[in-house]
Amino acid sequence: MVERRPPFDLAALQFPSFRARLPWLTGDLQTIRNTAVGGVRPLASELDGLTADKLTIDLSADDKLVATLNRPTSATDRPLAILIHGLTGCEDSPYIRVSALGLLSQGYPVLRLNLRGAGLSQPLCRGLYHAGRTEDLAAVMTALPDGMARYGVVAVGYSLGGNTLLKYLGERGADAGLSAAVTVSAPIDLSATEQCMARRRNRPYHRYVLARMQKEALAPPSDLSDDQRAKIRRASSVYEFDDWFVAPRNGFGTADRYYETCSSRAYLAGIRVPTLIIHGSDDPWIPAEMYREPDWPNLPFLRLLMASGGGHVGFHGAGGRMPWHDRCAQLFLDAVQSSKRAASTAA
Repeated sequence: MVERRPPFDLAALQFPSFRARLPWLTGDLQTIRNTAVGGVRPLASELDGLTADKLTIDLSADDKLVATLNRPTSATDRPLAILIHGLTGCEDSPYIRVSALGLLSQGYPVLRLNLRGAGLSQPLCRGLYHAGRTEDLAAVMTALPDGMARYGVVAVGYSLGGNTLLKYLGERGADAGLSAAVTVSAPIDLSATEQCMARRRNRPYHRYVLARMQKEALAPPSDLSDDQRAKIRRASSVYEFDDWFVAPRNGFGTADRYYETCSSRAYLAGIRVPTLIIHGSDDPWIPAEMYREPDWPNLPFLRLLMASGGGHVGFHGAGGRMPWHDRCAQLFLDAVQSSKRAASTAA
């Protein structure tokens, strides 16, 4: 029987309000902190030296995913947390490393996933991830060793990885294999996101992201034709990159069709896993307006947490070293686990 209500009222959960940490007072400053001025790298470096194991997942004869497993210092009964990076990211992106540290400190084993063609997966892949490639997440869930997932699995997706996670959850409903999920700054409407990135005020961001996309796509051993390579290099916008390369390569035909098919907003109603969706009202890349369109009261498995600031995967807030979104994610995941324990005890 398909569960129609979450195990507890997600709307009743209390989260701390976001207050920007000085001097990161605008959405742009919050967004660029990680890349322009070192951001959370000193904190992220604390992950170095911790015990780590590699997991390789076969997708096809030409593609394998590589993930890194970090375990807490003491054994716990916390579920495995899978972290899914965003566009041009990887397992070593500072926001991934910082989130891993926070979850490890709370007893969660953490699997930092490199999507197809990214990070440690890149040398083992001819193909590349895209915003809707949910079959790769399904393959990861199937490939997890029994002992690794003995206490269940949760997932956190960031930016593009958040969109992919929401689409995966909506497609599979109660069969997603996860007990909880969190997304941070997910572009649930890809077309609106592309249009926002193309605005004049976002030109520096646009150039930066496009250059990283081109570099990632052209890295060996991808099986690109000469024509594809030429189109990747010639693309002068994210839209052209998607229209000339991503969409036709993955069977969507055009960028518009790719955006329509892979935007997770159309899949939200199918989600049957308690999910926290975190976004900043001043995100310069992903306009908050797209989050005002879903009928949230009639989506009981989803809790939208819209902050008054935070930028894009920023949320460098007052009151602690950990970004605000990490603190909220931990509170949410802990609440889900507490609810499961209470239900088990009552039974």
